[in-house]
Amino acid sequence: MKYMNKSLEELHEMLVNKEVTSKELIEESLKLSHEVQDKYNAFVTILDDAKETEITDNILSGIPCGIKDNYSTKGVLSTGSSNTLKDYIPFFDATAYSNLKNAGAIMVNKTVMDEFGMGGTGTTGHTGKVLNPWDKTRMCAGSSAGSACAVAAGVYPYATGSDTGDSIRKPAAYCGIVGYKPTYGMISRYGLFPFASSLDHLGVLTRNVKDAAIVVDEMKGIDKNDMTTWDSSNIHLKDSLTNNVKGKKLCYIKEICDINEYDNPSEELKMHFDNFFKAIDKCKELGMEVEEVSVDKTLLNALASVYVVISCAEATSNMSNLTGTIFGPRGEGKDWFMQVKDYRTKGFSPLIKRRFVIGSYVLQAKNQERYFRNAQRVRRLLVDAWKDLFKKYDAVILPVSSGPAKKFDEDKEILTKETIILEEHLQIGNFGGFPSITIPDGFINNLPVALNITGNCYDDENVLNIAYALENSMEYKNQIAKEVE
Repeated sequence: MKYMNKSLEELHEMLVNKEVTSKELIEESLKLSHEVQDKYNAFVTILDDAKETEITDNILSGIPCGIKDNYSTKGVLSTGSSNTLKDYIPFFDATAYSNLKNAGAIMVNKTVMDEFGMGGTGTTGHTGKVLNPWDKTRMCAGSSAGSACAVAAGVYPYATGSDTGDSIRKPAAYCGIVGYKPTYGMISRYGLFPFASSLDHLGVLTRNVKDAAIVVDEMKGIDKNDMTTWDSSNIHLKDSLTNNVKGKKLCYIKEICDINEYDNPSEELKMHFDNFFKAIDKCKELGMEVEEVSVDKTLLNALASVYVVISCAEATSNMSNLTGTIFGPRGEGKDWFMQVKDYRTKGFSPLIKRRFVIGSYVLQAKNQERYFRNAQRVRRLLVDAWKDLFKKYDAVILPVSSGPAKKFDEDKEILTKETIILEEHLQIGNFGGFPSITIPDGFINNLPVALNITGNCYDDENVLNIAYALENSMEYKNQIAKEVE
């Protein structure tokens, strides 16, 4: 009998009733880990010595999971999918992982990601690209590519992720699962390898909304080691899933969702919007009001540039400690300067180097006002535009991406002038720290597509309940990837 394709509540009930043991779950998950690794290259490390835990009242106890490779895990290789940390074994656990361990969760592998979270393709990790379990010629998106792949392939019910621009939510969309990024600071970032500190969020990838709520209920909490965390003890995500959404108000943005905004829309894009508006009809059937709103397209067009400037600037600063002197394989050279240069030149991929160049350039004193400060100002305008929407609406609902997972050979064509806003709008959730969840809403040519629901800060319960009700009205929860022949 297969167990890992079941939900967390189903597995917990079976464990409590002694229909299965934690050891049996681990054995199945490890067997699947090796199979998925051979097919799709989803893992940096597989923990064949993973041990069972005591079964308690906690739903997560005794159940295997995956941890993204930028979470610090004591005594377990944690590379951030980078050659600069290819042998790094931390001496402490990230708070979020520690919370999961305390709940009885069992890590069975560390998942591949884009190097240090920089990249949206799942192709820049030092162990190679992650293949999509629905179609191996396509990407999983990134950076939480390995986590999305493993959950979609049925290795376990959930895996952790991090999201700086869309790195949980877009991989979830491409892999036909759920990706949830809670309000900024709900989950501690202590022990997460930092990319861009003002944008970084921790979260989870699951196969249904309730499982996402269950996991984040355990991951979250105030932490003295992260001054941006806040007290969420009065927020109970699982208990908030009532399925009652009558009277809730949603909006979608004309400049993103109107097919007439696109000069030469592809058939895939048309089908994607068809799926989206069918989901809108479902929202209305559930008693929600849904309205079209307009946002200044000039502002939306600045979105991707703002993200590049701010994220690269923060990454350049955060990763200045990667010198090969404190940790990592030491570089060669006659003095410390040449050693650091050798370490960083050999260790980082070309994509990372380009981002560091951009970050260094926009932070130079002569360039700060023109680039970095202006990007911060436009970020504020975008956040304020969404805040204005939240004064009237409970959430913004939008399609994710311009269609299903992209082929690897289409990589250079992903961000076209036509679809860049559609591809990049999830970044606003990071700019404002908003709770944001992606759920599948259909298929195009046997490949999954998705929509996203984003709400105001601290309104996670409302956002998840809307997603939960909508998910229950459709047919796409608890999906296991079926590879296209």
